[in-house]
Amino acid sequence: MGPPSSSGFYVSRAVALLLAGLAAALLLALLVLAALYGRCARVPPSELRHRGRPDAAPSPTRSPGQPLPTGQTRPSREPAGTAAPGTWRPPGPWDQLRLPPWLVPLHYELELWPRLRPNESWASTLTFTGRVNITVRCTVATARLLLHSLFLDCERAEVRGPLPSGAEDRTVGRVPVDDVWFASDMQYMVLELGGTLQPGSRYELQLSFSSLVYQDLREGLFFNVYTDQGERRALLASQMEPTFARSVFPCFDEPALKATFNITIIHHPSYVALSNMPKLGQSTKRDVNGSMWTITTFSTTPPMPTYLVAFAICDYDHVDRTERGKQIRIWARKDAITNGNADFALNITGPIFSFLEDLFNISYPLPKTDIIALPTFDNSAMENWGLLIFDESLLLMQPNDQVTDKKAVISFILSHEIGHQWFGNLVTMNWWNDIWLKEGFASYFEFGIINYFNPEFPRNEIFFSNILHNVLSEDHALVSRAVSLKVENFTETSEINELFDLFTYNKGASLARMLSSFLNENLFISALKSYLKTFSYSNAEQDDLWRHFQMVIDDQNKILLPATVKSIMDSWTHQSGFPVITLNVSTGVIKQEPFYLGKVKNETLLTHNDTWIIPILWIKSGTTQSLVWLDKSSKIFPEMKVSASDHDWVILNLNVTGYYRVNYDQLGWKKLNQQLEKDPKSIPVIHRLQLIDDAFSLSKNNYIEIETALDLTKYLAEEDEIIVWYAVLMNLITKDLVFDVNSYDMYPLLKKYLLKRLISIWNMYSTVIRENMATLQDDYLALVALEKLFETACWLGLEDCLQLSRELFKNWANHPENEIPSPIKSVILCYGIALGSDEEWDFLLNMYANKTKEEERIQLAYAMSCSKNPWILNRYMEYAITASPFTFNETNIIEVVAASEVGRYIAKDFLVNNWQAVSKRYGTQSLVTLMYIIGRTISTDLQITELQQFFSNMLEEHQRLTVHAKLQTIKNKNLENKMRNARMTAWLRKNT
Repeated sequence: MGPPSSSGFYVSRAVALLLAGLAAALLLALLVLAALYGRCARVPPSELRHRGRPDAAPSPTRSPGQPLPTGQTRPSREPAGTAAPGTWRPPGPWDQLRLPPWLVPLHYELELWPRLRPNESWASTLTFTGRVNITVRCTVATARLLLHSLFLDCERAEVRGPLPSGAEDRTVGRVPVDDVWFASDMQYMVLELGGTLQPGSRYELQLSFSSLVYQDLREGLFFNVYTDQGERRALLASQMEPTFARSVFPCFDEPALKATFNITIIHHPSYVALSNMPKLGQSTKRDVNGSMWTITTFSTTPPMPTYLVAFAICDYDHVDRTERGKQIRIWARKDAITNGNADFALNITGPIFSFLEDLFNISYPLPKTDIIALPTFDNSAMENWGLLIFDESLLLMQPNDQVTDKKAVISFILSHEIGHQWFGNLVTMNWWNDIWLKEGFASYFEFGIINYFNPEFPRNEIFFSNILHNVLSEDHALVSRAVSLKVENFTETSEINELFDLFTYNKGASLARMLSSFLNENLFISALKSYLKTFSYSNAEQDDLWRHFQMVIDDQNKILLPATVKSIMDSWTHQSGFPVITLNVSTGVIKQEPFYLGKVKNETLLTHNDTWIIPILWIKSGTTQSLVWLDKSSKIFPEMKVSASDHDWVILNLNVTGYYRVNYDQLGWKKLNQQLEKDPKSIPVIHRLQLIDDAFSLSKNNYIEIETALDLTKYLAEEDEIIVWYAVLMNLITKDLVFDVNSYDMYPLLKKYLLKRLISIWNMYSTVIRENMATLQDDYLALVALEKLFETACWLGLEDCLQLSRELFKNWANHPENEIPSPIKSVILCYGIALGSDEEWDFLLNMYANKTKEEERIQLAYAMSCSKNPWILNRYMEYAITASPFTFNETNIIEVVAASEVGRYIAKDFLVNNWQAVSKRYGTQSLVTLMYIIGRTISTDLQITELQQFFSNMLEEHQRLTVHAKLQTIKNKNLENKMRNARMTAWLRKNT
């Protein structure tokens, strides 16, 4: 026995024997765990215990590959598994979002074999197997490899190499793979090697894997079940962007890690297989059950990121054409191809490619383009190189789509995805923080393409309506993020998915347009040509783009900038929000300040201290003036002063190409209002739009008085541009106003004021509707704005509108082949029900039962809530919760009824008697939503208390805790609206 420890702790012989026994048991347990841990197989999500989280309790187990329980979907952002439940790993590179730079992928040999067969009763999942050989170059000596893998069962993992270089002929060795395990947090597969890879050498990773294909997911591999030629069929497709390639095959799933791909797909002989490149060859193989399968191989791709890898396996037909020697095919359901539904898209696709080739002087590098229309695709469209994937509703024209905005929608989306062939595919951002470099520029060029092929389109007005208005309505100084983010801001893979938003697309496009406007189109395109040529088949970041713009600026002397392109544009891309600039026309002083939602008196509480370098194009009394720059918080421009003359006025932000709002002092607004009343056509349409939109937004957020905005509407009797009316009505006739039962004092005044001015444009368009709606088929802005005009006229009780609604509804009910014009169909259906009886309601219910398209069913479901008969609405809600023959799965009928004009009064009582059934049908969260809908008009704390008491038995405890704050927010907003409405009412009394 040894001496006692320095601490004086004594171990008896009995205790020593016990400890020895425990040590032996522990050693045996470790050996067992090591054996389990060494298996190259994942542990499914239900068994996960996160690395570093030994306190997490394990869930009930499920074997690898076992389908999820009924009703459970695969978690979309949770990694696949660890080596063994409860295994702890020390901190390491697997804790980082980005892959370590030890390996650079050069080439993938990828084979996939999904077990999709025709004439099967397809379950919610299919299986697939695959193999991938990845050639990599080692940059740092390492005995550990990391690559991405998510939801994949690894069957085999080997490493060959170093590979011979050039004509060298020698036996290729193998590097032992001692262990394979999965780091769940960052979705990595980790290979622990028995040897060290050497820098400068090439190796080949050989991996075999299997997993599941899900029907209901729209990421990685997924399948659709649909009907074609009267039969039930299925197809398989892929969606890899942004980080879903790793759920299809192990890979280096980062945009900068471009590689070439040789792709092979094994599929049933009755299907066609599509991928990025043209088919190279076909052969057959027999599986273990004796069934024959087709092996389709494809040509080698150019270097590209994993998010652009694409596949489809389908029983489709196609139409095709050749553009500049390259084949273009559009694939769709056989019925759709036979009916010519793909012809419009086919006819415009080739010319769009040619336009962009000529514009950038860079040929499209692939030998073919396939475009496939899926029955259901939640991502709308995806720009995969050589295989673009669309939801069919955004690619195919239906027979009744002639007098709709469908042609424009298809044109916009096709232009966007084809634009990505250069911005994104040819030149890819280094990392997702600069995703606007592809999405913003693709969105911007939609409009250049459309304008080229449709020069009569009002380009500025369309850009404003489609892009600028939407993002200005959402952006503000305290918004959570800028367009271009710093890499270190990313902490989770899930954050990448959140970047596909309004700011990336709409704000990105708006900033590109502003850049083009303060340079000129020629310099703008020249810089982009240089940028695209330099970084072809490679990657770039925002500073690379600015550098090429600066090179073009430095090579000429006509355009002078107040700072470098980088300094100017970084002030817009690296900070959130946008500025409001205010011009004092008496002094010529312009100041800038950040735009806040609900500007507060004490701005010292706000922390947004940055300024923007602002280009100001402007007009004075109808004449375009020279560009000026506001590069500090305020500046004097004497040339912007106006005289006492009635003809002297100033508008800043010519064509609304700048990403900011414009305010004026009282005199400036007064001058503009006088000019509108005297000669509205002297102010261009885009600026009448701008004035209305800026003024109402600024008044809503406390920058100017509401009366200033209302004054701009006095001239409207002379306004014949429906898109300007659309802006007025969207700002005046809001949902809050329509829903507010306390607006009874304002309604008759608003009705009298608006109908007096509305009647002229109403007569213009009601005549077109009655005589020949087809004349509007190419008037995109009218097709967009007509519904709001029609809806407002009927809401204001214009008898001609109500009568036209009756006529169109009755004509359609008696002769369903006489379709209601699509732009106003929702309004006609609603007022047909509101003005009708149970006979019209029952007719619509039967129409609903016979519709298969979700969009049409939702439209009919909303229309049925327009009834003003309480017993009909009660019956409607009964149908929704009692599993009647009509399932109403597309939307929550109780919510729809509660939000309707009459339903708001009866939904509350219906809930008292049926809340358990409603909760069972739609979930307890729907009760919270219903509470907010019913509480939309609350304005006192007593009403909040009463509502909470009413709902107290219905809500779960955690829901009760969050409801009070939300109701307080609703109350405060309603109080603001009440004060605003009181001022509007007073103004209307003076001006009606």
